[in-house]
Amino acid sequence: MGLFSRRSEDATPGYEDNAALRGFGGYEPADAPRAQPKRIRPKPKPLKWRRAPWFGLVFIALVAGVLNALGVGKPHPASSSPSPAPLVATPSPRAVVPAVVAGWQSVAGRDGAYAYDIPPSWEPAPATQHGWDEIRLVTSAFLGKDFCARATLGGAGVTTEPLADPEAAARKAATDLSAAAYGGTPQLSPGPDAQVTKTDGTAIPARIVVAEVTPTDTGECAARHALVAAMAFGDGSGTSGVVVAYADSDRSGPSVREDLVRIVRSYRFVPAADRSTTTPPPTTYR
Repeated sequence: MGLFSRRSEDATPGYEDNAALRGFGGYEPADAPRAQPKRIRPKPKPLKWRRAPWFGLVFIALVAGVLNALGVGKPHPASSSPSPAPLVATPSPRAVVPAVVAGWQSVAGRDGAYAYDIPPSWEPAPATQHGWDEIRLVTSAFLGKDFCARATLGGAGVTTEPLADPEAAARKAATDLSAAAYGGTPQLSPGPDAQVTKTDGTAIPARIVVAEVTPTDTGECAARHALVAAMAFGDGSGTSGVVVAYADSDRSGPSVREDLVRIVRSYRFVPAADRSTTTPPPTTYR
């Protein structure tokens, strides 16, 4: 698993991605992010940060434009100088791995050492970290981007828990996310058997927990019912890796429960031969 280095194509102060949890199975709890995620207000709304390298430059340009327009109260003659060149942002290369669930798309860690799959209706955001005080997730994905103006219908990501027992780790992650994202007390039940495939083809046992939550918030955009699926696995080192997926169960389609379980079950470590790198095209800002 991989956790959290600042990517030039992502943005907003207060968040960063450190993609490859180096250590146990590709992740390392000690590699904690330097920025702390902020709790959403109201509590049941998940907070999502995105980074854009051009934000600072655009903001400066806007301020400069306003000051120039003010012109200390006096009009200025048109300048004969050429217009400034447009700002071009060149994204950093990203790892690409094939999906293992037919018709789905993969979400890979920074170096492609691990990945999980999401349905076509979800949006991969591998360089995004999101979360709350109780739990933070990296290598993210989201459902229903900008739902109800600013929220999302669901999300997914990976983290670690300082617990050797995978079932205890999955239960803790599901409970923490339920309380942080929805403000409710979850009803936990065991999910189907699972395992995580290592790069050498061997498998390690994993445990899945599914939580049903009745959120406490009653706002117009709040979920009436929500589901959280968490799968944890370990190698006896005292720390478990966890992949979590959650969603509004009333607005996310009839197969939402199955989708969340398939998302977490698809987590795997990726052999080097199955990884490739791509660089998204530059974006021009005028």
